[in-house]
Amino acid sequence: MTITMTATRPYSATETSGPLPARPHVVIVGGGFGGLYLAKALKRVKCDVTIIDRRNFHLFQPLLYQVATGGLAPGDIASPLRAIVRRQRNTRVLLGEVTTVDREKRSVSLADGEEITYDFLVIATGASHDYFGNPDWESLAPGLKTVEDALTIRSRFYRAFEKAEREANSVRRRQLMTFVVVGGGPTGVELAGAISEIAFNTLLQDFRTINPTEARIVLVDSGPQVLAAFPESLGAAAKRALERMHVDVLTGSLATDISSDGVTVRHRDGSTEQIATETVLWAAGVKASPLGALLVDGRDDLLDASGRVRVAANCALPHDERVFVIGDLASYEHQGSEPLPGVAPVAMSQAAYVAKVIRHRMADKPDPAYRYFNKGALATIGRSRAVADFGWLRLTGFPAWFIWVFVHLMSLVGFQNRLVVFVQWVWGYITQDRGNRLITQRDGTDHDLRVPA
Repeated sequence: MTITMTATRPYSATETSGPLPARPHVVIVGGGFGGLYLAKALKRVKCDVTIIDRRNFHLFQPLLYQVATGGLAPGDIASPLRAIVRRQRNTRVLLGEVTTVDREKRSVSLADGEEITYDFLVIATGASHDYFGNPDWESLAPGLKTVEDALTIRSRFYRAFEKAEREANSVRRRQLMTFVVVGGGPTGVELAGAISEIAFNTLLQDFRTINPTEARIVLVDSGPQVLAAFPESLGAAAKRALERMHVDVLTGSLATDISSDGVTVRHRDGSTEQIATETVLWAAGVKASPLGALLVDGRDDLLDASGRVRVAANCALPHDERVFVIGDLASYEHQGSEPLPGVAPVAMSQAAYVAKVIRHRMADKPDPAYRYFNKGALATIGRSRAVADFGWLRLTGFPAWFIWVFVHLMSLVGFQNRLVVFVQWVWGYITQDRGNRLITQRDGTDHDLRVPA
C-alpha cells in the first residue's frame, strides 16, 4: 500500500477538544472486529458514521484457517458490510483505501483522491504478516490474514498431494508430502492440526499411488513452548496432542532460511537441520498496518517494535484527542506489565469503550476510565482437541473444544453464517470430510503439475 505522509504540527489535547457540531461525523477506517463493533455501538447515537474499508465485507479471521484447509468456504466466514449495517440509518460504508491523514484539516484522503472530513477518527486497520526482515520469504511461505491468503494456502496444500501422486522418485515424493508450519501460536497450531487430520483421515482413500499418512507435518517455533500466551501446562498439553496427531513439534528452533525447496532450522543446541519441502506456511509474526506511522508525526517513540501505535489511556493518540486507534494497531500499555494482546475480544472491548467516550464527549462529560476484562483464551488443535484458559479454570480435550465451537459460532456475524458453519461442522465431525477441497489458484512453482521425465 502506498502511503503519503502529511506533515502536520502535533496537537495538544486542548486544541483538539474544541466544540463539536450538533451531529458529529465519526469516520472509522477498517471494517474488522474493532471497526464494525464500534459502528454497531453507535447505532442509536445522534452522529453520522462512515466506515471505510478496502474490502466490502467483514471477515471472521479466527476461522480463516478452516478456509485454508478446505473445511469452510470463504462466504461462510464473511458478511457484506453493507448488509450488516443496513438497518443503521446513521451509517454508510465506503469502499476505498485511506492513504493520507491530515489532522490539521481533520480529514482523510482516499487512493482515488476523495477527501472526507471527520470530527472523530478511529483507525482500526489491524495487522499484516511480519517476516522479520526477510520480505522474499513472503512468496515462499504465505501467511494467513486474508481470503486470498487462505485460498493460496489451500491450493498449495492440496496441489502438493496431486503432484506427489504423479511423482515416481521417492525422495522427491517425500519432499512434496512434507509440510512445515513456522510459528507455534494459535494459528500455527490450528494449521498443523488441520493438516494432520486431512492427511490421516480426509484423504485416506482418495489416492492410488501415494499413502497420505506418509505425510510429515512439522511445526517450528523459536520459543520454549507452543501457545506461548497460554500457561505452561496448556502449552505442554497442546504439544502432546499435536504429537499424538503425528506432528513433529520443534520448539526452541528458529527458521533461519526459507527457499523454494526447503527450510533451514537452527535448534536450541546450535545444530541446524535442512527440511526438504515445497509447502511452508507462515504463522510466526505480525506487523501493524502502515497507517499507524501516518499518525505519529515521525515520533518513533509512539510506535512499538511491531509498528503499533502507543495510545493514551483513553485509546486516543497522545497528541490528538479526536483520533483513536483500536485493535491490532493499538499498543495499549496502561493495564499490566504487557500491552493488551492483539485478539478480537480486545478490539471489540476497545470499540465499545470508544463509543462510550464519543457519547460522553457529545454530552460534554469527561472520558470514562477503561479497563479490559479478560474473559479467557481458547485455541483448537483438532477434532475434539483444544485448550482453554479462563484464569480460574483450565481445560483441555473435548470440553475445551466444545466451548471453542460454541464461542466461535456465536461470534460469527449473521444467523445464516452460524447455521451454515454449524451444519458443516456437524457433517465434518461425523464424516471427517472437508467439502471445500478445491484448487482454485495457479501456483507459478508447480509447472502446471507436470513432473519432469
